[in-house]
Amino acid sequence: MAIPHTAHTAPTAPTALTASLAKGLRALYVIQGDEPLLQQELLDELRHAALQQGFAQRAVFRVAGARFDWSEVWSQTQSRGLFAEQQMVEIHIPSGKPGKEGGQVLTQIAELAHTLQEEVSGGAAHELLLAVVLPSLDKTQRQSTWFQALERVGVVSQVQKIEPSALPGWIAQRLALQGHQVKAGAQGAQTLQFFADRVEGNTLAAHQEIQKLALLYPPGELSFEEVSAAVLNVARFDVFKLSLAVLSGQFERVERMLAGLQAEGEAAVLVHYTLAEEVRVLCRIKASMLKGQALPMALREQRVWGVREKLIERVIVKLGLPTLERHLLAAHQLDGVVKGLRSTRWPQDAWAALHQWAFLLTKTCSLAK
Repeated sequence: MAIPHTAHTAPTAPTALTASLAKGLRALYVIQGDEPLLQQELLDELRHAALQQGFAQRAVFRVAGARFDWSEVWSQTQSRGLFAEQQMVEIHIPSGKPGKEGGQVLTQIAELAHTLQEEVSGGAAHELLLAVVLPSLDKTQRQSTWFQALERVGVVSQVQKIEPSALPGWIAQRLALQGHQVKAGAQGAQTLQFFADRVEGNTLAAHQEIQKLALLYPPGELSFEEVSAAVLNVARFDVFKLSLAVLSGQFERVERMLAGLQAEGEAAVLVHYTLAEEVRVLCRIKASMLKGQALPMALREQRVWGVREKLIERVIVKLGLPTLERHLLAAHQLDGVVKGLRSTRWPQDAWAALHQWAFLLTKTCSLAK
């Protein structure tokens, strides 16, 4: 069945979901994003609206692994009859990759939703509500047949990533919702930045700490001392985000993340591998460009997309191949250090050597911005 474009094809901002629901429930919703808290809040809003409209039953499927049985998902959407209760079917795909069979089922689900929506337009009440929950998708995934089918029929809500620079402002907004605010001026900015540094981009942790402040203090102004005494160090340092901080030229954040990874017992070998692999990718991209290959093609060949793609695009033009090759040589030397071998070039302590190299690599990227 061909699915025509409708007025609901444009991705809906998170704040627009409420307006969409106020116009009545549609048959299909797609929630995308990499912020678990905000994604969950959107889903809760949709669940509440569905319950208010009589969708008392809810079936939840979480797609995990290549052996996931998609036939169960399709069967659930077909288990409708004359006396069947209204039900909401959620399909969570954390990887964003449903596979060939899953892609076919999702396309069928989009067609089903289109049929249900036509029934609603004709005055009938549909008894099935479909929700597909996805991470942020890269360009190839967004161009897939299954996603375009979902996008044509469903209301698509994109959860925007909260960047580190925006986190203090986001915390201030969340505090305001429960009647709290920090002092004006530099002191308040310091309090918010302290809060943001402690949670290190973890919005779920930030949300929990904000709720805790509501239990500890009445509405009103919060001092730095009150916040610092209450907020735990809940940072969860992600070794794979370290390279993004390096590419961004964020010296203090790189230093803080390395210290956090070391304190949490992360293996120095894994940290080294992550940074070394980033340098290898940069070398391959630069070498391809010098041979005449267009940057977008070189990035695609190295499977670079999303935020990382934007960061590399920003620095790769000014980075020279000799400079990158020197960092590649350093990576080779540090490979021995983190595995216990002695070096005349680097500190013998693995973490001290990683701190020194990460600083130099961050400086290189900072100068290339």
